Amino acid sequence: MTIEVGVALAAGLAPDRLLALARRAEEGGLDLVVLDPGADDPWTVATWLLGSTKAIQVGVDIEAAGMADLSAPDGWFPQVAEKARQSLDQVAGARLLTDASTWIVAPAGATAESLTLLTSTDELSGPDGRAVVVPATTEAEVDRVAGLLAELGGPASGRPRRPAAVRALRRPGIAYDEIPATLVAGAVEPGDPGYRGVRSTYLRGGSPGLVLRPRTPAEVSDALGFARRHTHLPLGIRSGGHGVSGRSTNDGGIVIDLSAMNRIEVIDPARRRVRIGPGATWKQVAAALDAYGWAIGSGDYGGVGVGGLATAGGIGFLSREHGLTIDHLIAVEMVLADGSMVRATATENPDLFWGVRGAGANFGVVTAFELETHEVAEVGSAQLMLVVPDLEEALLRFGDLATSAPRDTTVFLVTGPPRSGGSVIQLYGLVDSPDPETIVERLNPFAGLGSLVQQQVVLARYTDVMNQAPDVGSDGHHGHGEPHSHSGLIGALTPEFARDAADMLRTGGVQFFQLRTMGGAIAEVHPGATAFSHRDAAFQVTALGGNRRALDAAWDGLRNRLDGLYLSFETDTDPDRLTDAFGTRALDRLREIKRRYDPQNLFRDNFNIAPHFNSDNSNNSNNSDNDPAEDA
Repeated sequence: MTIEVGVALAAGLAPDRLLALARRAEEGGLDLVVLDPGADDPWTVATWLLGSTKAIQVGVDIEAAGMADLSAPDGWFPQVAEKARQSLDQVAGARLLTDASTWIVAPAGATAESLTLLTSTDELSGPDGRAVVVPATTEAEVDRVAGLLAELGGPASGRPRRPAAVRALRRPGIAYDEIPATLVAGAVEPGDPGYRGVRSTYLRGGSPGLVLRPRTPAEVSDALGFARRHTHLPLGIRSGGHGVSGRSTNDGGIVIDLSAMNRIEVIDPARRRVRIGPGATWKQVAAALDAYGWAIGSGDYGGVGVGGLATAGGIGFLSREHGLTIDHLIAVEMVLADGSMVRATATENPDLFWGVRGAGANFGVVTAFELETHEVAEVGSAQLMLVVPDLEEALLRFGDLATSAPRDTTVFLVTGPPRSGGSVIQLYGLVDSPDPETIVERLNPFAGLGSLVQQQVVLARYTDVMNQAPDVGSDGHHGHGEPHSHSGLIGALTPEFARDAADMLRTGGVQFFQLRTMGGAIAEVHPGATAFSHRDAAFQVTALGGNRRALDAAWDGLRNRLDGLYLSFETDTDPDRLTDAFGTRALDRLREIKRRYDPQNLFRDNFNIAPHFNSDNSNNSNNSDNDPAEDA
């Protein structure tokens, strides 16, 4: 058993003496210093000590100090205390202890033997229980306590020992001491310094109880083995963390973060084939392929992770010319729910390969994608902002232009609620041509949709287009709240659709409305070739709002105009959305694949294709975290 040892500092010591003793304790390898609650302004003193030391924990009994009691004259509101603590954790790491139940005060002059006896008889002591502190008022007394550490011995397991301040923030229901040895070094708990950078996604705020960061397929298998022992908790699988649904984080559950598995390698130059890890971002992929003059169509934002998009569909700037991202897939390597590793291609595990291309989040963790690239030289990248007096008319004209444009031209539309002078629409897209005259010719019709107030059209490499997305960095995403988004597919942009879309935007319940142009090469793939079966769609529609009820009410007026659903931009996890996305026949086939590869439904914290579906229950009935909050 490892004993965490520190010193308790008396109330009457001068501030400079407190600091000297705290630094001496840190130099001696002690775990914590505890301040007497009777000291003058112990919170301020604790803050000062944290800022003046590097690693040692500082304990303050805020209950005894009166800082958590609203009835006390100088009491703090709990929200203020919590905000102050969060600020301290961000600056100094999770080194502040405020609950006196996490330490025991031993008698002055305690020996190693008496400390061992004290902790062994205390039911809360031990590696996950209370530390023990010995009173000290001088450097010599601090040194004596530090000398007890050699007699008590270090950690016997060889596993890194987290301080009590971190252990105090652990979430219930997680066997932290049973994390596989291969994953311990990279695991992130709520109290760890790196937690802020992994807790949330691009749009959704989260507070998972544990983030595991495997680096190899074998470590992914270990992580899934740990998850199988915690099926009572939500499980999120994360590549880039950009999913609109936000299911790659949760509250109190486990997240398997694949960002370290980001290798990109060319495996067959003659056939332009590459092998990509799920944690790579598409801007990284574009940069790696640029030296060869190749590209893979991959949505419109380079910061998106490969794993999520390459298992869902991938509607991007090159899709009309070269197809969806999943249409480039040659093979996948996966770790299944039982921890086994498989390869899936058109001839090897073909049923799994079919399902991964459109519904991959339900069957396992893809650890490598093999894709075929296309030759792409310089392209025309365009961003146009226009004001239109009649949004309904502008949508109709855009629909005609976008669908009749040559395949080398893909333009998306974004707009929001109308303003007093009309509606502002933003067009952004790509012309796959290095010829400036061709680029201008392709874009001129779109520029005539309204009054052009801003434009940027440049000749660039495809990697430069993807590189407009900023790097996330070690600080991670900082989404908050719950995203609210709806998605759909339409076969043609009809006058009825344009009218209902304009009416929807006038309600104010939708803040962001997008049309992604499809067709072309997407439609040439047989509908049954992949789990993504809506190959006849002309546009993908997305609507986002700040309030779920208002968004739902606004969207209901447009829903009957839609035929199909693209799950990547949907947050409603109702089972009916699965039928919208896949259709009855494909969904039945997906359920059969689910029964074969994930019969216990480990991968359920997303749009869950339950192996044994009950129409009276949600697909996510095993996971209480899957119901987004009603309001943002």
